[in-house]
Amino acid sequence: MSQELIISISGMRGIIGENLSPEIAAAYGCAFAAFLRTHKPDKKLTVAVGRDSRPSGAMMFSAVAAGLTAGGVDVVDLSICSTPGVGIMLRHLGCDGGVIITASHNPVPYNGIKLLLDNGIAPPRAMAEDIIRRYRQRAFALADSVHCGKISCNGQTPRIHTDKVLPLVNPAAIAAKHYKVVLDSVNGAGGVAGRFLLEKLGCEIVPMNIEPTGLFAHTPEPTAENLTDLCLAVTRHKAQIGFAQDPDADRLAIVDENGRYIGEEYTLALAAKYVFSKQTGTAAANLSTSRMIDDIAAAAGSTVIRTPVGEANVAEAMVQHNCIIGGEGNGGVIDLRVGPIRDSLVAMAMVLQLMAETGKTVGQLADELGGYVMHKSKYPADRQQAQAIIDKAKAVFADARIDTSDGCRFDLPAGWIHIRTSNTEPIMRIIMETQDPDAARRWTEQIEIIRNEVL
Repeated sequence: MSQELIISISGMRGIIGENLSPEIAAAYGCAFAAFLRTHKPDKKLTVAVGRDSRPSGAMMFSAVAAGLTAGGVDVVDLSICSTPGVGIMLRHLGCDGGVIITASHNPVPYNGIKLLLDNGIAPPRAMAEDIIRRYRQRAFALADSVHCGKISCNGQTPRIHTDKVLPLVNPAAIAAKHYKVVLDSVNGAGGVAGRFLLEKLGCEIVPMNIEPTGLFAHTPEPTAENLTDLCLAVTRHKAQIGFAQDPDADRLAIVDENGRYIGEEYTLALAAKYVFSKQTGTAAANLSTSRMIDDIAAAAGSTVIRTPVGEANVAEAMVQHNCIIGGEGNGGVIDLRVGPIRDSLVAMAMVLQLMAETGKTVGQLADELGGYVMHKSKYPADRQQAQAIIDKAKAVFADARIDTSDGCRFDLPAGWIHIRTSNTEPIMRIIMETQDPDAARRWTEQIEIIRNEVL
């Protein structure tokens, strides 16, 4: 059975040639143009549009740009660039919004459309639902031949992105260490900017899958099973660290000097460790992120604000509470000094700076933060099935403290469990973390029984 096109507050995502077509993309562009014109009726509007390296990206850009310009909005074509790069450029250029054409960590057949407001943050729920309504009802007007939008090009994203990140750290201190870094960009959009940043930091770069062909060299989600080649390359080249970006370069996973996959959860923790060593303040992270960041914040006399999963939710909390660091446990680090978007370049710079200042390897730093066991799983499930699993889990884990702001999180003395449906895929995710391996096995068995009963 073919999958349905997913349209949610996180944007649009589907399979090219199956449920995501140029007509759909153009209509979505028209809807976004109409939404922007409603909020800024007396201004000539401009939207920055970037895309990851997927072969379908050029076609999708043409369709989205057609929709925007048909709605009377000018378009700045950023070509292939990262998701954080689009957020940076739209604010740098003073645009009224942004569009990223990407399916993030999904395989090549997928593509999608993410929208940004002029502040670089995805539209909050009410605004996102308004855009979706306009798309579904075709509630938009087309400009006449004189007032159609125009398209211009700008290829400066990697340079400007790097210039925004460098002030966060001491490049000379990193360069003095002459780190050898293996960079795996999975043939996505982050290779050019990632390599540019590492060169500015004086690193010796061993490139892997740098060319933005969009023909991903391995399954693109930066998880342990997909990064075995990176682990081998780190040991073979005697590198100090390995970095893995996802296709749109907003997430970063880390491999240590021994070729050990440290993983995505440590990315935010290590970045937070560096930031809290320099300043005091509050952090923000989603409900599925490891307690490591809570430990780091507590050691600095601070706290962590927890939000529903989703970059926009974390970014909004960070802006509201003036947080000094934030992100998600999927390898996404947000520093508002650069932008309110997860950024693999920010993460790379901060981890290297932490290594340089402490004189420790990334493996040593990770071991100091560790002690938790995290288990992540996902299953095909619709929202009704996921809710049934959550309802049964509430009875099984009746002693837990419950947070239902995003699916359901169960906080127990030994750790926590988070059950939720994805905003971008027709799946249910179950994430649990504990310092007790026996508890993890017990919880896994209990949830497996519930899942089998429901599914």
